Amino acid sequence: MADLSSKFLGISSPNPFWLASAPPTDKEYNVVRAFEAGWGGVVWKTLGEAGPSVVNVNGPRYGAMYSSDRTLVGFNNIELITDRPLETNLTEIKRVKRDWPDRAMIVSLMVPCEEQSWKDILARVEDTGADGLELNFGCPHGMSERGMGAAVGQVPEYIQMVTEWCKLYSKLPVIVKLTPNIADIKGPARAAHAGGADAVSLINTINSIISVNLDTMSPEPSIDGWGSHGGYCGPAVKPIALNMVAEIARDPQTANLPISGIGGVTTWRDAAEFLALGASNVQVCTAAMTYGFKIIDELTSGLSDWMDEKGYTSVDQVSGKATPNVKDWQNLNLNFITKAVIDQDLCIQCGRCHVVCEDTSHQAITQTVDGKRRFEVIDEECVGCNLCVSVCPVDNCITMDTLEDEIDPRTNKPVVDEYANWTTHPNNPMAVSR
Repeated sequence: MADLSSKFLGISSPNPFWLASAPPTDKEYNVVRAFEAGWGGVVWKTLGEAGPSVVNVNGPRYGAMYSSDRTLVGFNNIELITDRPLETNLTEIKRVKRDWPDRAMIVSLMVPCEEQSWKDILARVEDTGADGLELNFGCPHGMSERGMGAAVGQVPEYIQMVTEWCKLYSKLPVIVKLTPNIADIKGPARAAHAGGADAVSLINTINSIISVNLDTMSPEPSIDGWGSHGGYCGPAVKPIALNMVAEIARDPQTANLPISGIGGVTTWRDAAEFLALGASNVQVCTAAMTYGFKIIDELTSGLSDWMDEKGYTSVDQVSGKATPNVKDWQNLNLNFITKAVIDQDLCIQCGRCHVVCEDTSHQAITQTVDGKRRFEVIDEECVGCNLCVSVCPVDNCITMDTLEDEIDPRTNKPVVDEYANWTTHPNNPMAVSR
């Protein structure tokens, strides 16, 4: 049996699945139910300064984007950090950690960008017995307008400064939670590393408006006829999160910085992909809010079964396994050739592959053969783009076969592309500018 136990920054938990800082981790009742269900750890919903400084809306806080079968694919929220008293949260954190010593207890923090504010709250959090801190530099709404959250996470100098304060005034491991609302995630990650961060977590939510009510002309969720931007999360953001995790994992300046992966983890496969690209554990929110805490059973059993099948005995063996295979575009093998192949026994004759290839691609799929409706690939026209595979409703009906001889059927010659060394090619505008 694969060992799912995790030791992230020396913090032990029975599995690598933590609940992210969000509504599911807002209070003792929720967290205890999560631990009873089997979650390995939690990041307690973000705490702020003492006093009534945070007031959440009392109307709709969430909006959703659905697939055609009403599966939730994207989630938007306009909720702020905790609006419960700081003392209440600290008391509950201390009690839960005492009762569940084998689970990871991380406390998320967000206070004004002032040294004294951070010094004061750090001392109080340390008294709870919590295992670590997560600095919320990612929240894109409500708090960012007050100079916190993403307003800090978008300025590397601020990230480094606050991280240094936290390392100075606290002995707890410091995880810096990064915002995706930035052009290049490497800069903030490097700043966190320079400030002494023990790890980073990413991604936080993406700035968004989920939809507009076309009857009231109000963005949703709507509060008294008004709407606002919020944070986008859920399965739809996973590709963005995976790319950013990989960028940090393969950057020489941050390659050894532990990563807690966040962003659309809904199945064990999602978790495995985050681990493979460099994360050491994962955090989950939207999936728990969609299906409840018992989804942990599917996550742990699925990951364990897959690890057994592949021969992995620990989570550490998976972490970073795919990172070396992520390359910049110009380093890809341009002599690699694939062609689409349609399995006629599986084909249901829907014609979607033909339509999209004919209209929007390379006219490489014929509709009729010998006067009969039949879809076949014209090898001479197929460029191996994978569009037909992407739109086919039947799993494995269309596959991409690799040409072993690497011969271009259009010229019957070996493929030696003049653009293979694109970095220095004169037609590359970046090469010209250099």
